[in-house]
Amino acid sequence: MKQFLILAVCLITFIGFSQNERIDDLTVKLAYQEADSTKVDLSLMLINELYAIKDYKKALRYVNQTAKLSQELKYTKGLAESTYYRALIYAERNDYYNAIDNYDKSRKYYLQISDTLGVAKVSNSIGLIEIKRGNYNIGLQNSLSAIEIFENQNLYDELSTAYSNLAEAYFRTNQIDKAIDFNFKALDINQKINERDGIISSTKNIAELYALRKEHRKAIEYYEKVLKMLNPTKDKNLRGEILPRLGSQYLEFKEYDKAASYLVEGLKYNRKQKNQEGVLLALNAIGNLNLQKRKVKLAEIQLNEAYGIAKKIDNKPALLENYKLHIALDSTRGYFQNAFFWQNKYYDLKEELLKVDQPEFPSEIEPINLNDSNPIEEEMNNFEEEGKEEDTTQAKKTWLNNPLVVYGALASSLILLTLLLLNYLKSNSYRKNLVKQKEKLEQEKIRNEAILEQTHHLEEVNQVKDKLFSIVSHDLKDSISSIKAFIDLLKEDSISKEEFRALIPELSENANNASSLLFNLLNWSKSQMQNLEPNPELFNIQEVFHTKMNLVEQKVEDKRIVLIDESQRDFIYADRSMVEIVIQNLITNAVKFSKTGDVITVSNQDVNGKSLICVEDTGVGISRENIDKLFNANKNFTTVGTKNEKGTGLGLTIAKDLVELNGGKIWVESTLNVGSKFFIELPKAAPQA
Repeated sequence: MKQFLILAVCLITFIGFSQNERIDDLTVKLAYQEADSTKVDLSLMLINELYAIKDYKKALRYVNQTAKLSQELKYTKGLAESTYYRALIYAERNDYYNAIDNYDKSRKYYLQISDTLGVAKVSNSIGLIEIKRGNYNIGLQNSLSAIEIFENQNLYDELSTAYSNLAEAYFRTNQIDKAIDFNFKALDINQKINERDGIISSTKNIAELYALRKEHRKAIEYYEKVLKMLNPTKDKNLRGEILPRLGSQYLEFKEYDKAASYLVEGLKYNRKQKNQEGVLLALNAIGNLNLQKRKVKLAEIQLNEAYGIAKKIDNKPALLENYKLHIALDSTRGYFQNAFFWQNKYYDLKEELLKVDQPEFPSEIEPINLNDSNPIEEEMNNFEEEGKEEDTTQAKKTWLNNPLVVYGALASSLILLTLLLLNYLKSNSYRKNLVKQKEKLEQEKIRNEAILEQTHHLEEVNQVKDKLFSIVSHDLKDSISSIKAFIDLLKEDSISKEEFRALIPELSENANNASSLLFNLLNWSKSQMQNLEPNPELFNIQEVFHTKMNLVEQKVEDKRIVLIDESQRDFIYADRSMVEIVIQNLITNAVKFSKTGDVITVSNQDVNGKSLICVEDTGVGISRENIDKLFNANKNFTTVGTKNEKGTGLGLTIAKDLVELNGGKIWVESTLNVGSKFFIELPKAAPQA
């Protein structure tokens, strides 16, 4: 091992000496070379060597001299290359505005000599800067324009950078599929050139993108690949990040043993490394695991610790996840007031994160004076500065030779400093008092707003409670009482067979009313009391139409309604059971409010990449003043059907909640005594991040 270290040190030293020797050799050759294009080319080689060892100050001096000579010789290639290097140096100094200005000039020179590779290099470099500054679309355009040239010439190093840039830009513009594609391309190139760090970075990005797209099996596959590649000593922080992320992916499949294995290992590892970010990730995930396994007390301890760390290190995405888990924790324990508190925090932070602007990289470095390329002028300027310093020093000596002046100056300075200090202390005390008063006012304002919001929430809860009691005490009581009375007649043999047959439809209707009421009531209560989480999937909406139309066949025949099926085979991305509830409600309502001979039409079509579902009837219609009441849970609005069918006033409220939970919207267009059209718009694919 010792011999290996000695060999490595010798090799590094040899490379360093070799590089310095090459720089010295080029410098000597440059000094004796005549002022022609060969001297420009030699100078560019020297600039490249200096840039490689990050001696930007010296490189910039040669850049300016080379550009000046190229201008005199009208050597456009020299101008293009020297301007390009100047832009690279500005970019390294984070002076992006000057960097882009020089990149643009360099591109014009390359275009003059038809150097496509040069244009491609410039475009890719501009793309990198614009992506760093948050101008992703401009960055995409520039990097994409360079790709084809790099691919044709098999320039792997340039391709690796370009593909990574494009992957980042596509991710930032929510084009996840393309981000995955270009990360795979970057991975392929990095494997060809055996670039270990690039391979790890691309593989990790692919895993994170699959996790974002909820393709958890693929995310697990690539996280595990990253884990195998990590060096135990070199990649400690990365290992601390990957372990809890991998455990979280297994948790998505409720594979608790594997999830626990990775999460516990990740927590121990990050605690040992004192990696707070990793500890935070692991605690959130383990808290979620224990919450799912109903180990509520343990989950509370872990989530509270995670909350403290997230606040301390100001990790807002992890804090948002922690709020969400606290909502679930307190809802599970029945602490709904606490859950409401966490929910407010969750939505406030979520809104704050949505408003965060794209990153900006302002240039705080003063632009370099490009004309300051003459060493003699530099020396003259330095000499003038030194002369000014000597004059100042001499003047100081003259003042110091007079003691009275010195003592007077010191006394005046002391008095002035005392006054300034007293003024500062007084101002500082006043400012602190103002800040405290302002903070008290802000806290009082926040407290009042919270109390007001809680009051509104309690009022809504009371309204919901009143409505539920009203429904239960009237509709449900009427239906069940009717059924009970019928059963009593049967038990006492008080009706004949003919009367029995005559009463069966009424009994069936009452039973249907009670069943419908309970069905809607339970679903609506569940959506209100719990935070219903949809389980979206791709399914054929036409199958749902056919199933629900079959359920109303008997009623359609009884009313002699014409039911037209204009549905078509099309797939939507939503929770199927929730959509079935909504479709059933709309079709049932259409039958309920249609007269004998009316027409009901169901249809769906693709509109702007979304599925537009329509249930239309030529029934009684809805007045304008009643349309606003349809989807409002607080209005308790219901009307009887054309054959006195009863309603609960909850069906469309539930429909609205369920549609919105699936990222869609519902609305109605209706004219009294003409008919109604109920529309639902739902996504056809998983939403992009």
